[in-house]
Amino acid sequence: MSDVTVSSFSALSSMNALWQARYGTRPPGISLPESPVARSLMTHRSVRAFSPTPVPDGVLEAAVAAGQSASTSCNLQAWSVIAVRDPARRERLARIAGDQDFIAQAPLFLAWVADLSRLEHVGQSRGRALPGLDCLDTFLGAVMDTAFAAQNAAATFESYGLGIVYVGAVRNQPEAISAELGLPKRTLAVFGMSVGYPDRKQPTAIRPRLPQQAVLHSEQYDGAAASNPEVLDAYDDRLRAAAAAQGKPARGWSDSVLARLGDISALHGREHLPQVLRRLGFMLGEA
Repeated sequence: MSDVTVSSFSALSSMNALWQARYGTRPPGISLPESPVARSLMTHRSVRAFSPTPVPDGVLEAAVAAGQSASTSCNLQAWSVIAVRDPARRERLARIAGDQDFIAQAPLFLAWVADLSRLEHVGQSRGRALPGLDCLDTFLGAVMDTAFAAQNAAATFESYGLGIVYVGAVRNQPEAISAELGLPKRTLAVFGMSVGYPDRKQPTAIRPRLPQQAVLHSEQYDGAAASNPEVLDAYDDRLRAAAAAQGKPARGWSDSVLARLGDISALHGREHLPQVLRRLGFMLGEA
């Protein structure tokens, strides 16, 4: 089973060992080439218990530089990030985002923002209307830009020995988050990210992922492979066993899908996101 804690990552001496930890199964019958980048990415785990030790000087700037090195749609760079260190503001954000205490605990919280406001200002400064701002594809591009940048930053933080966890709950109450962060129209906090050194007293583990045969297709989408009941049932078993080994409720992937999507209230307000987005200045229509 995949029960590899943060304290035992050094024992993962090969790419094959990392594969075993990530999938809970033997690696494919091929030799996985060594890569320090792949090694770092494959050891990722979400951290929800942090040490109060501050993030070292320069690390945030390096992470943002890595974020700005990510691909960006049409070079629009339609994202911004807000670094929150103030304990009182982190506490307020924690309450807004589902009472998640680790947001207040971590020394750094980042709000990753899809930002069309800056593009709108470019048009205004040049005396040009920008009808393309209201197209759905422009909004999607901004969300993708934000995600690409954040993932580069996350990998950078982890390369410095820090831990991170993404916080989707900033979308529970987007307008409250917007007010707290002073966001202008045509911006949305897509997700947050808590950053800090992991609390070593509360070890974390690599969580098994879906097997590649469910997500990797050749030439065309293979629906039978993507939803093979035997494959998904086996994955459910591995995930339950890994959770139980960590002293957590034994919950399979299918259980999580049903719990999350089987009751609209499980979205905690995000089911109203289309209406909220329009109030925040996103039209999401045709030009």
